[in-house]
Amino acid sequence: MDGGAPQYNPRTVEEVFRDYKARRAALIKALTTDVEEFFQQCDPEKENLCLYGHPTEQWEVNLPAEEVPPEIPEPALGINFARDGMQEKDWLALVAVHSDAWLLAVAFYFGARFGFDKAGRKRLFSMINELPTVYEVVSGKNKVKTANNNGNNKSKSNSKVKSSESQAKNSKPGHPNEEEEEGLDDNDDGEEHGDTLCGACGENYAADEFWICCDVCERWFHGKCVKITPARAEHIKQYKCPSCSNKRARPS
Repeated sequence: MDGGAPQYNPRTVEEVFRDYKARRAALIKALTTDVEEFFQQCDPEKENLCLYGHPTEQWEVNLPAEEVPPEIPEPALGINFARDGMQEKDWLALVAVHSDAWLLAVAFYFGARFGFDKAGRKRLFSMINELPTVYEVVSGKNKVKTANNNGNNKSKSNSKVKSSESQAKNSKPGHPNEEEEEGLDDNDDGEEHGDTLCGACGENYAADEFWICCDVCERWFHGKCVKITPARAEHIKQYKCPSCSNKRARPS
């Protein structure tokens, strides 16, 4: 491997943003749906390792690039050394923060390399800033903030309970924040829908997509992201997302 060398050089704001989104999706996948595999690859006994997100939306744990300076900025070095020295969720959050910093570094490296002007850089950052960070997706911080800021105190879990009263189970097919229409303000309901993010890909809620909620961490997921169909969900008594299903005792 030649480190995080890109397969192409995006030259416009839109191309750099697409590159950013693809790399971001890869990193989120490593830290959520593929977390068990990612954990195993980050063996502290190995040399300094980095987590790469590629424009193909594939992630990779590998040694850093050998060339100096590298083709593009390199991710944080040695993420594997702290794996067994802290709580898993804290370690994943730390990797997520470093991943966010790397994503911005790569995006603005391309911006500088291809001469984006002030307006172009501002537009690029604005597009990036519309997406939740990798850290927010991995830790669920964005969801907590949205729930706490809601004017009429409708939490995600309360919404789920209301929905489950008519469906019998929280994990039945549906959408995030489905609520009884009586007594609810349409604007508030729409705002919550828009703020709901998939725990796997970090994308916003869409009314025409099937979603499912994890009964353990209470995060919502696109059915397609966790490979759950509406028909299959009908037979699930308690749904656990891939991250919660893979959690088990780790060496301290």
